[in-house]
Amino acid sequence: MRRENLKEALKRVRSNRGAPGIDGMTVEALTPYLKENWPRIREELLGETYIPQPIRRVEIPKPDGKGVRTLGIPTVLDRLIQQAILQVLTPVFDPHFSESSYGFRPGRGCHDAVVAAQAHVEAGNRFVVDMDLEKFFDRVNHDVLMARVARRIGDKRLLRLIRRYLTAGMMVEGVAQAREEGTPQGGPLSPLLSNILLDDLDKELERRGHRFCRYADDCNVYVKSKAAGERVMESVARYLEKRLRLKINRDKSAVDRPWNRKFLGYTMTSHLRPKLKVSPQSVKRAKARIKEIVRKGRGRSLPKVIGEITPFLRGWVAYFRLSQVKNVFEELDQWIRRKLRCILWRQWKKPRTRAGKMIRLGIERVKAFASAYNGHGPWWNAGASHMNAAITAKWLNQQGLTSLLAEHQRLACLA
Repeated sequence: MRRENLKEALKRVRSNRGAPGIDGMTVEALTPYLKENWPRIREELLGETYIPQPIRRVEIPKPDGKGVRTLGIPTVLDRLIQQAILQVLTPVFDPHFSESSYGFRPGRGCHDAVVAAQAHVEAGNRFVVDMDLEKFFDRVNHDVLMARVARRIGDKRLLRLIRRYLTAGMMVEGVAQAREEGTPQGGPLSPLLSNILLDDLDKELERRGHRFCRYADDCNVYVKSKAAGERVMESVARYLEKRLRLKINRDKSAVDRPWNRKFLGYTMTSHLRPKLKVSPQSVKRAKARIKEIVRKGRGRSLPKVIGEITPFLRGWVAYFRLSQVKNVFEELDQWIRRKLRCILWRQWKKPRTRAGKMIRLGIERVKAFASAYNGHGPWWNAGASHMNAAITAKWLNQQGLTSLLAEHQRLACLA
C-alpha cells in the first residue's frame, strides 16, 4: 500500500462521495478516522487479518420498471482499499483488454461503443446478436474469476484480499448473509473484475473474427445474416456456460435488425448509412423522470419546477448528443412545454382566474373567457391554441427552461 497510491485513492473516494456503508461512516469522516486508525489497518492488511465489513444492500428500480437492481454499498474504508487495489490492477490488466471492450475503462466510454456499433452496421453487418447476460453481477463464479485474476497477479496476499471482498457478506435486515457467487455493483473493484472475467469472451469473439461491441455485460455482435446470428447466439451461449459458468437471458436477448434494438440507450435508422438516434425506451424513461419531477412540483412556482427539470434535461441531451435524428428532441420539447402549461392551468384553478391570467398574457378578452370556461381538462387545455399563445416557448425559455433541440444543436457545433 504505497502512500501515493493511497492518497490518490482517498481523493477518488472523496470526489465520488456516495452513501455510507453499514457502519454509517460518511466520506467526510473518513480522513479523521484514517489519521487515528491507519497504522492498525495497515498492519492488518499486511498481516492478512483484515476482514472487510459486510456490504449494505440497496435496491433500485430497473430502468424498464420491471424488477429491481441490487447494489452493494461497501463502507467508505473498504471503498478506499478497493480503490487502491483498482489503481494497482488497472495498468496490469487494461492494456491487454480487447479494443472492442468499452465499459469502465480509462479513456473509453459509452459514446465510443455506440460509434463503433454504427460503423459495424455501416460496413454491411445488418443483423445484431444482442446478448443480455442473466443476472451477471449476481452470478459471477468466484473460482472462475479468481483464476483469471491470478493469470497476471502473483501476489498471494493481494489475491486473498480480493477474494475476501468477493465473499464479504451482504447485510439484509440486520443479518449478514454470506456470498458464494457474484460481485455486486457498488464497489470500485466490481467493474474491473467484470472486465477481467469477460475478457475471455472478447478474446473468443476475436478469435472467431466477429465484429462486436461490449460494454460491461451488454454485448452486441454484428453479422451479415439472421442465420449467422442465430449460430453465433447458440455457440456463444454454450461457450459462456461451459467456460465462464454464465447464462444468456433468452427473454432479453435476440437476433434482430439493429434498428429494432437499443444499445446503451441509442438505436439507429435503417438507411444504408445508418444514423444514430435516441431509442424509444430512452424517451419513455426520460418522460417518466420528468413526470416524477412535475408531480412533486404541483403547488410550487413554475420557475422552481423548471429549476428541477433543467439539470436532468442538460444531462440527458449531453448523453444523447451523438443522435443524428433531431425530431426526438423537437417532440420532447413540445411535450415538456405542454406539461408545464398543464401545471399553470391547474394552479390557476378558477375559470375567472384563468381568463384574467390569459388576458394579461396577451390573449384577446372574448377568447380568454371562452377558453377559460370551455369545460375541458388541464391536459387538453395545455395543448390548445389559447395556452400555446399565452405561454409561448419563448416565455418558458425566459423562465429558465432548456430547449433540448437548441442544446443539442449547440453541442453538435462544439463537437
